[in-house]
Amino acid sequence: MTEATPARKRGRPTEAERAQRRDEILDAAVKLFVANGFDGVTFDDIREEARVTKRTIYNDFATRSEIFLAAVERLRERALAHPGDGSLPELAARIVMILHSDEAIDLHRLVIASARDFPELGERFYRDGPQSYIAALRRHTPDHAEALFTLLLGEPHRRRLLGLTSAPSAAEAAELATAALSLLRLG
Repeated sequence: MTEATPARKRGRPTEAERAQRRDEILDAAVKLFVANGFDGVTFDDIREEARVTKRTIYNDFATRSEIFLAAVERLRERALAHPGDGSLPELAARIVMILHSDEAIDLHRLVIASARDFPELGERFYRDGPQSYIAALRRHTPDHAEALFTLLLGEPHRRRLLGLTSAPSAAEAAELATAALSLLRLG
C-alpha cells in the first residue's frame, strides 16, 4: 500500500466496506476496460488496479462480463433508484445526466467496440440499460417512452460519444429534458 492509501483492516468487512470495495472494483475495471478494451483486461489487472485480492473480486463477480454489467447497473440505479420529486421532467433530466456522463459514455463506447466479439454483452447492455430506462419512462408516458428516450439522447449523445462535447451540467441536462418533453408535448 502506498503512503496515501491506508491499509485495510483485517477480518470480515462490514456491509458498507463491502459496498465500497465493490465500487472500487467497478471503478478500476471501467478505467481498465476503457484504456485497454474489454478483451484486454484480466482479473489480475483489475485486482492490481483495485488493490484487492482475486478472492474479493470473485466474491461478487464470476466473469469480466458480470463486472461490466454491474457498472451498467450501477449507473441505472443512480438514475432510477432516487426518484426525487417523482415527476417525468425530473426523471428525464436524471436520465440525461447519467447517460451523458463520462462513465456512461465510456461504457457505451466500450460495448459498441466489443459487441461483435461479445454479442451477449451487447444484448445484456441493451436489456439492463436502454430497455430499463424506457420502462421507467413508460410508467409516466406509456405511448411516448421510446420516442422520449430517443430525444433524451439524440444528437447531444452522439456528440458525446464522438468526444465533441463535455458532459452537461445539471442545468443543461434539465434544459435538454425540457426540450424533449416539449417536442412531445409532455412537459
